[in-house]
Amino acid sequence: MLNKLLSKALIVTTTQLTMILIAVASIFLVFIIIAIIKMYKLKAENKKLMETNAFKDYEATDKEFTGHLYGDN
Repeated sequence: MLNKLLSKALIVTTTQLTMILIAVASIFLVFIIIAIIKMYKLKAENKKLMETNAFKDYEATDKEFTGHLYGDN
């Protein structure tokens, strides 16, 4: 009796399987959309930072540096 009950509990219909797959796919779709939005925001922020004077000043100081970090060794 327990064996029959257990076998009936493990049977999944195609409708139930379809609903589960749709739910999982929609969750992943939401994650992909969030990732795309974040990517475009980061790209815009990076572009804005590249146009500021701070980045240009950093490049200028990096090219002027010719010494050693740890003294005269």
